Amino acid sequence: MRIVIAGGHGRIALRLERLLAARGFEVAGIIRDPGQGADLRAVDAEPVLCDLESATVEHVAGILQGADVAVFAAGAGPGSGPARKRTVDRDAALLFADAAERARVRRFLMVSTMGSNARHEGDEVFDEYLRAKGEADDHLRTRLGLEWTIVRPGVLTDDPGTGLVRLEARTGPGSVTRDDVAAVLAELVETPATAGLTLELLSGSTPVSVAVKDVAGN
Repeated sequence: MRIVIAGGHGRIALRLERLLAARGFEVAGIIRDPGQGADLRAVDAEPVLCDLESATVEHVAGILQGADVAVFAAGAGPGSGPARKRTVDRDAALLFADAAERARVRRFLMVSTMGSNARHEGDEVFDEYLRAKGEADDHLRTRLGLEWTIVRPGVLTDDPGTGLVRLEARTGPGSVTRDDVAAVLAELVETPATAGLTLELLSGSTPVSVAVKDVAGN
């Protein structure tokens, strides 16, 4: 199985790449800075150079050709302004979903955020971020050629993962470690029965594999 991850140098993506490679999958991470390639190779992932803010759908579809799973884990990141929330968190996500559909990649995972809402009100940068992520989620739901799952983590932390989570359609506010987000995504890659679900994710008391099986109805 080949898995291509947008935002391949992100803090969740690097963790996910390590987990997937350890499971024997072929993993590629899209980066825009060639200097990040060594970090991907260190976790046994193939670095693929592409700037999703300027790339065409056709170019990204070429990168995705032959992939079994596409994961959007890119983000403008802290310190970025409203414009990049739109060009990365919204537009790049839309582009990646459209490219995946064009390349006939069936399975698609979206790393969103809790509270994302295209109609969210407010004038702060974080308000723009929630709108951008909400618009990206809404667009993904229209891609009929994709078996998509949207994951909306709570507040992210760099604490060591516990392997215990709460994964439900609605959880309420809370936090979750990046380790545990990556672990959930790794399970979801192999759980297509979660297609069509939007899931909120927090630290909790249920082992990751059990939590994913529960939402998949297994």
